[in-house]
Amino acid sequence: MLIRTGYDITFETFAPTPMSLLLSVHPSRQKDLRSPETIRTDPAVPQRQSLDAFGNVCTRILAPAGRITLSADFLVDDSGLPDAVVPAARQIPVQELPDDVMPYLLGSRYCDTDRLCATAWQLFGQTPEGWARVQAIVDYVHARIRFDYQLADSTRTAFDGYTQQVGVCRDFAHLAIAFCRCMNIPARYCTGYLGDIGVPAVPDPMDFSAWFEVYLDGRWYTFDARHNRPRIGRIVMARGRDATDCAISTSFGTARLVQFEVHTDEVTGADAVGFERAA
Repeated sequence: MLIRTGYDITFETFAPTPMSLLLSVHPSRQKDLRSPETIRTDPAVPQRQSLDAFGNVCTRILAPAGRITLSADFLVDDSGLPDAVVPAARQIPVQELPDDVMPYLLGSRYCDTDRLCATAWQLFGQTPEGWARVQAIVDYVHARIRFDYQLADSTRTAFDGYTQQVGVCRDFAHLAIAFCRCMNIPARYCTGYLGDIGVPAVPDPMDFSAWFEVYLDGRWYTFDARHNRPRIGRIVMARGRDATDCAISTSFGTARLVQFEVHTDEVTGADAVGFERAA
């Protein structure tokens, strides 16, 4: 299937402000681009791209004083398959994990494992290791946290989400990741596009989404504690230890968000052909 996706984001600054952006599709999905993925800025400013420490595409700009709009609109080819479900995937003993996976067992800014370890073992210590244990964690977090977009809090940690029992998609991901790490299951945070494809549409404004991946049986698998069901059409932008590593924008100075729109829709037939020709 083809997915048309992109965004329009406007910031207001009071002086020239350096910004670091994680708005590009992750390198692992760039082979699926069917039209150029160009970050347009209004006004136009120079851009410099590189890979960050986690392999994400980082774009650096110097936003001028006043308003700047960042936008993109492009096509991505997707398999149309839902997230893989592999109940037999086994948990790998810590001593056998690859070195590059080990950081995803450690606590991080939003995944405060030290405050949740005893709770995690009390809740999940008797569950079967591997896929079943991760699914038990996802089921628990899905039931524990109530989604409320109006109560988003950029400072809320996994422990806060556990105690407050409310949050947005990043809070579901942080709590599930923290519980997995407490149980010696490597887990990493992901952000990207996830439209209402293959599911009933919801009235909430479209946003970037957060989910997580766990390392089982020698590979990474996708889990989503907010939706708790395999989904179609995920397009990952960034991966890291938590939302700190995957922030879509980091400003080194005041940058007030004044507009935020994201679109992610399946396109077919003439609409796809017309878009590709225009691009």
